[in-house]
Order: sequence, then structure tokens, then C-alpha cells
Amino acid sequence: MGTVDIATMSERGQVAIPADIRKELGLAKGDKILFVSEQGAAHIKRVDPEDFLTSTEPFRKMKKLNEEDTVHLVHAFRKKKRRRS
Repeated sequence: MGTVDIATMSERGQVAIPADIRKELGLAKGDKILFVSEQGAAHIKRVDPEDFLTSTEPFRKMKKLNEEDTVHLVHAFRKKKRRRS
């Protein structure tokens, strides 16, 4: 098992990723992070925006989503988020 840590979510839904986790994942300011929720758990993965489809392949297989479904979900989420802003 990897690193385990805890964080607190702010009023705006922001969470600081603990330093040990950032270091283990090689995260730096400005990096893109993929979030996937499944059965009450959240998985995060550092992704290169140009390599998004390749990076999401394991999650798409896990959820039985194809590439088009994954891209559609991301666009729908972003559209919904923009409406709330």
C-alpha cells in the first residue's frame, strides 16, 4: 500500500494534497490531475493533457466506458461547473 494521509476540504470544496502524496505522485504547481470516483472512493492520477485518453484507459476499462464516453463526461462536468460559477 502507498502513502496514506488525511486532508480537510474547504468551504469551496478545495483540498490540499498532502506533501508526501504530491511527492510520491510527482505533482507540481500547474499539473493536471484526473479524479475518478468509484464505490465511495476517489482515485487521483497526474496526467499530461495531451495524453488524457491513454491515461484514462485503466479507469475506462474499470468503469466500462469508451473514449468518447470519457471525453463526454469531462466536457459535461466542465459545462456544469461553468454554469455554477
